[in-house]
Amino acid sequence: MTPGSSPTRQVPTGMPQYRYPVDPWRLVEREYSADDLGTTETLFAIGNGYVGMRANATEGREAHSHGTFLNGFHETWEIHHAEDAFAFAKTGQTIVNVPDAKLMKLYVDDEPLLISTADLEHYERVLDFRSGVSYRDVIWRTPGGKRVKVHSERMVSFEHRHLAVLSFEVTLLDDDAPVVISSQLLNRQDGEDEYHVRSAALGEGLDPRKARKFDHRVLVPRLQRHERTLGDGGEVVLGYRCANSGMTLACSYLHLLDTTCEYSVETSVNADLAKTVFTVDGRAGETIRILKYVSYHSSTGVPPEELADRCHRTLGRARSEGHDALVLQQREWLDRYWAHTDVEVTGDDSAQQAIRWNLFQLAQASARTQEQGIAAKALTAGGYDGHYFWDTEVYVVPFLAATNPEIARKLLRFRWAMLPAARARAAELSQRGALYAWRTISGEEASAYYAAGTAQYHINAAIAYALERYSFATGDVDFLAREGAEILVETARLWEDLGFYANNGAETFHIHGVTGPDEYTTVVNDNLYTNVMARFNLRYAARVVRYLAESMPAEHEALCRRTGLRDDEVDAWDRAADSMYLPYDDHLGIHPQDANFLDRERWDFEGTPRDKYPLLLNFHPLVIYRHQVLKQADVVLAMYLRGDHFDVDQKRRNFEYYDPITTGDSSLSSCVQAIVAAEVGHDDLAVDYFREALYLDLCNTHGNTDDGVHIASASGVWAALVHGFAGLSDDGYHLRLRPRLPSCWESLTFRITRHGTLVRIELDPDGCTVTVVDGNGLSLQTCDGLRFLQLGESTRIPRS
Repeated sequence: MTPGSSPTRQVPTGMPQYRYPVDPWRLVEREYSADDLGTTETLFAIGNGYVGMRANATEGREAHSHGTFLNGFHETWEIHHAEDAFAFAKTGQTIVNVPDAKLMKLYVDDEPLLISTADLEHYERVLDFRSGVSYRDVIWRTPGGKRVKVHSERMVSFEHRHLAVLSFEVTLLDDDAPVVISSQLLNRQDGEDEYHVRSAALGEGLDPRKARKFDHRVLVPRLQRHERTLGDGGEVVLGYRCANSGMTLACSYLHLLDTTCEYSVETSVNADLAKTVFTVDGRAGETIRILKYVSYHSSTGVPPEELADRCHRTLGRARSEGHDALVLQQREWLDRYWAHTDVEVTGDDSAQQAIRWNLFQLAQASARTQEQGIAAKALTAGGYDGHYFWDTEVYVVPFLAATNPEIARKLLRFRWAMLPAARARAAELSQRGALYAWRTISGEEASAYYAAGTAQYHINAAIAYALERYSFATGDVDFLAREGAEILVETARLWEDLGFYANNGAETFHIHGVTGPDEYTTVVNDNLYTNVMARFNLRYAARVVRYLAESMPAEHEALCRRTGLRDDEVDAWDRAADSMYLPYDDHLGIHPQDANFLDRERWDFEGTPRDKYPLLLNFHPLVIYRHQVLKQADVVLAMYLRGDHFDVDQKRRNFEYYDPITTGDSSLSSCVQAIVAAEVGHDDLAVDYFREALYLDLCNTHGNTDDGVHIASASGVWAALVHGFAGLSDDGYHLRLRPRLPSCWESLTFRITRHGTLVRIELDPDGCTVTVVDGNGLSLQTCDGLRFLQLGESTRIPRS
């Protein structure tokens, strides 16, 4: 097969039509539809990394799934195994749908506004990537024939972690009428939820990607408070404690009403519903505007009374600063974000919009995590129970390290804080060192299916990889010497203890009984991806420890005290890494995915109709496991993450073998296939895969965007642009670029930060231009050798 041609893809593909008007800085919906409510509730959701609000209608009636979520706030439940065994996961964890403050119901002439059935002269909903505000405009003709303009806005503050700001404006365009606005705070988690009923009816419990439905009351009321003297209608607080996890929550609101019309206000508060009702004598042409400041605070056990006090202070600051100042702060935060993160393409306006939507999702997922993780669906829905996976470390942290390194550091500290739980889990599995939970919120393993869960030991190497990417991008030696080195020591210990040396006289180190990222092939021996990444983890740990011993002896001594590290352990890590067995087939010239992969029968792709994908929902796991068929390609991912360990011919042969048997059932497949396809010269295929990743949620190509944004895929879109088409790599000493702009684009421009230096990289059909925009400069590997670029300097790199 010649470079530039494409392997034959066995899985039928098809991109649904993109239905949103093209706008480079906004996602716009101009026609309401109940057919894809779940998808649009996700796509227009807002959040800041701590608070996430699904884009449910302000009126709060028809919805696919209502949702407001707080990062890390979860309930626990006992996992019941049909056949239990030692060290199986015991405690499930599921993110909680906290009380909904989005509700603002409107009545004109006592007729309710119901968007699904309303006579609408105008409808527009917008998510603005520059302002960080979502808004909706409608003109409603009431059953009585009166026209009413309704403008509503939502903003979850990037600047203030615990604050959301909502506004609701009503203008009677033609006639006077009585207007009632009922603003509410409703505990939906323990009330009737239409989606739960619908899910059960559809049998969606078969889908492991969906959130668990609770069978008990989750939020136990602990506090109801109403401060009548504050705002219009008073300040309201509801407080709760989770029944099993013991986590605590307070949520509150405060209103400010602006109108020249006569009005009255009445507030009522009970355990699961607080309601402030504004009754207004509406006059034609006069706008009724309500500002609703909302605050959420949560804890692992702080009493709700104290959390209520925190909410009070948050709302007080918001009221003092004022709506306009808060909106300006949001815009200024995003201006700084886009200055370091924006990716610009010319020649494809739709792609430009989609790229920015994905990048905006990453801002919403990460801005205010404050040393908590990023769930697989961020805070856009309850998919995957709100669990943290390896996705964050392999896909999201490298993006943040190159664009917003302080946030990347916080995510790594979050993993460091989980070390005690990881050590305990390793001990449960009879291993030394630490084994991070495959899926978790608290740090404890929550995966009930060990074959595609606990057996994925490669999560340890993912965290080490994220640490390396952060270290290379920032030069943060202090973090590496403390938290980073402790992570590396404990993960390396696990690998050296888990593997063994062959007893046939060969000095080969093997790792058996593990599962790689491809969950269609489980509990195998010598999974190539796992072995490649374990080798990296071992070597990186040994290198860092020796660096500390030589250059930072005080930190090295402290590390040895904390971990009980011995010198002979470091030597053992190097020996295991140098002896690591990597499967290779001389006849095919490829790396088998595991020791026995090539012995399996190839999947019958021609006999598998499109409606049987994803395979995990249509075939028993054993049927899948005994075939050569991939959810995502382990070997291709290994070639991306540790590309210097494979030459270009090996990469091409591996890619051409595995691509035709990769279903892409994983949302993390397309972005990685795009990167490696670009590198090995399959240019058209690289663009095809990139588009699949780019529109994965916007076109709901996996059929589960209603369960939340695929946040790691959003990072993968950035990686495909930067590492795939620009060919950017960083070996810890200097950058290298191998630009290959797709022929369908005129240019591609992006920025990265390395060691505090901001660099702009502009691709054109002939190569790229690299310019130092800010900072002290950086070292760049060019075709003419190393070059150090200083502030304001540029250099050209020809097309690869």
